[in-house]
Amino acid sequence: MKRKVLAMALISAMAVSSFAACGGTDDKGDAKGTEKTEAPAEKPAPPAEKQDVALTMWGAEEDQAMLQKMVDEFKEEYKDYANFDIQLGVESESTAKDTVLKDPTAAADVYAFASDQLPDLVKADALLALDEVEEAVKTYAGKTLDDIKSANASGSVDAATSDGKLYAFPMSADNGYFLYYDKNAVSSEQAQSWDGILEAAKAAGKKAGMTLASGWYNAGFFYGAGFTTGLNEDGTTACDWNGTSEDGYTGVQVVQAMNEIASNEAFMGIADGDISNQIAAGSLCAVVSGTWDATAAQDAFGDGYAATKLPTFTCNGNQLQMGSAAGFKLVAVNKYSKQAGWAALLGEWITNETNQNTRFAEREIGPSNVNAASTDAVSQNIAIAGLSEQSPYGIVQLVGGNFWDPTATFGQKVAAGDFAKADDSTIQAALDEMVKGVTAAVE
Repeated sequence: MKRKVLAMALISAMAVSSFAACGGTDDKGDAKGTEKTEAPAEKPAPPAEKQDVALTMWGAEEDQAMLQKMVDEFKEEYKDYANFDIQLGVESESTAKDTVLKDPTAAADVYAFASDQLPDLVKADALLALDEVEEAVKTYAGKTLDDIKSANASGSVDAATSDGKLYAFPMSADNGYFLYYDKNAVSSEQAQSWDGILEAAKAAGKKAGMTLASGWYNAGFFYGAGFTTGLNEDGTTACDWNGTSEDGYTGVQVVQAMNEIASNEAFMGIADGDISNQIAAGSLCAVVSGTWDATAAQDAFGDGYAATKLPTFTCNGNQLQMGSAAGFKLVAVNKYSKQAGWAALLGEWITNETNQNTRFAEREIGPSNVNAASTDAVSQNIAIAGLSEQSPYGIVQLVGGNFWDPTATFGQKVAAGDFAKADDSTIQAALDEMVKGVTAAVE
């Protein structure tokens, strides 16, 4: 039986066996999220006997308390329709794909992930296309997929879409990086270039830091010089970093520019995942990171707390604006969920306007919901403003699974100074080797 038929059968079962979910608007207006444009004609009546519903949901460790509150509110909303057992598990959005692909059938019913993981998850048939549960969401939450799409930034919707189908609910639009700096040590003018930042850091007896051992972060230099990455139909990655960009720069010149920064005594190469710890340690006056480190940066820099776009860097005698990998956070329903309808409603619930406002208020996570993003609190937020300044230079990074290890290893070599005194041919050979690994066939 096709899943579409199964979904319709599930809808019928919901009405009879208590999957009917009371998710419409009420007299209080936006309690369920003002993004909905359509509500069911009438709510399904509570069943004579409530259904037992067991779901698992994964989220980041730092979000567990917040997610538990959202789950409790979800259970309260639907308490007349089901007896819930919803278990929370810890899984970072950055590693969700790797865990899911080990065994999609054992993954959580609902989980969050970074948007660049969508192609691999779709290819592995691990995600449920949301049109298969649209009738459930429309009937019980009062929203069509078009309502959900129009409520969120177009980029986030595009990132959640594959072959014309929506595979996830947009959750945030802040999965990018920019520059935090202490304006007591680094002036706004100095913050515009790596040269200025490193000069200021040295004068202040501080460091300026960035993760180089990551293809997500170090891509910013290559993107800034006009290089590209892309995802091929067969799942392999297209990458031209070992050649000459359309802007006329060579990959060797980009690496030499990175070497100049990494070898400066005021620069700190930071291990992937260790940025918040280094900010808290107090030795930094500037650092490349994202909104998730806003609280740490504000605590460390105090009244000097500031943020702006990424700096320019010197490449072949010219100042080039750093690019960045831009992305979104999404929430999906597992293709193998035994409670797909309820899982879809839970995914919609934790990503609606109200809960995106909650994420911003509690974690300074930038909303993808257009109403939430337009509030004064969001527009006046220092970290979000920094991200917005960088957004014109951001590129949605769609790459295959073989991209990450070679680019991380290459970046680690730059951070360690392996190429600091290397000649052009040695750097070129290393670039060729990296690109060979990145573009290799997916096994």
